[in-house]
Amino acid sequence: MRVDFNVALENQDAKEKYKIFSSKETIDYILSQKGAKLALVGHLGRPTALKNCLISGETLSHRTAEQIDPQFSLKQLADDAERILGIKVRFVPDCVGERVKESVENQKPGEVLLLENVRFYCNDEKNDSKFSEMLAENFDIFINDAFSVCHRNQASVTGVAKILPSYAGFWLQKEIENLDKIKNNPEHPAVAIIGGAKIETKVPLINNFEKTYDYILVGGKIANEVSDQNLKFGEKVILPVDFSGDRLDIGPKTIEKFKNILSGAKTIVWNGPMGKFEEEKYAQGTKEILKTVIETSDVSIGNNAFALMGGGETVQLLEETNALDKISFVSTGGGAMLEYLSGNPMPGIEALK
Repeated sequence: MRVDFNVALENQDAKEKYKIFSSKETIDYILSQKGAKLALVGHLGRPTALKNCLISGETLSHRTAEQIDPQFSLKQLADDAERILGIKVRFVPDCVGERVKESVENQKPGEVLLLENVRFYCNDEKNDSKFSEMLAENFDIFINDAFSVCHRNQASVTGVAKILPSYAGFWLQKEIENLDKIKNNPEHPAVAIIGGAKIETKVPLINNFEKTYDYILVGGKIANEVSDQNLKFGEKVILPVDFSGDRLDIGPKTIEKFKNILSGAKTIVWNGPMGKFEEEKYAQGTKEILKTVIETSDVSIGNNAFALMGGGETVQLLEETNALDKISFVSTGGGAMLEYLSGNPMPGIEALK
């Protein structure tokens, strides 16, 4: 089962627990099937190619411990996964070959295997067909429950799906269902909030939202980039009218303008913070907008806007403010969410059809 355990770590503890927890329903279902054995495969960060990339036919057993950078090892997450998912997890120091075969043969009932970081093999991102066969050879069925990598054409995402009978996990299905809801049938007024950085990844999204949404509120670093590059959008795109802290946060007038628009929304989608929120002095805009989004979508006080948020920084913000359960749906995808909502191909999803 392909999972998304690519989370931020602090003192070897997972910070984005939500991403790990998202796989629980599928894992529990598989373990409820008589005689089923389950192994989880995923990645953590981007191991340095020259240090960790393995040549064809080589496995991690051919490397010394010094040659495998421990900061990228999924071994760090075995305890977190066990605690968050409420299951027994055993780490396997490889994701292909004899070590995996032996671990599966000796697997105890109810025990889940966590395989080593698939990106220790550069063959994964290259979608190498022989490596896909190596990943598949010890298993009978492939399940993809990692929406966040579905925009990638990689061995552990699409390659294995061409070899084994393959299915979408419950979480992947929920991602598609909820993203389709805001993409194809948003209830109006519909408001998109686009922040963060990397303007080149956000322009297609803004252009797409202009077709169906009533307002697109732009903040974060990309608001500066829009201004600096003199980019032009339609009247639906609302740019900041003021900034705080050397343009590292939206200003008070912009906050009020954005809050007024959001207060009447029926659909809200948010990707990316309004400023450099990891520093408290630049977090005001993001926190104020989040407060309004929660109030607008809080059914308990008579509001019922559908609010969807996604992206690594966004999930981190929700976890830090204990607001995960106050948002209608929180996507685990960052780049994948952008690609899906922009209407771009999703190889990981296509491979399952």
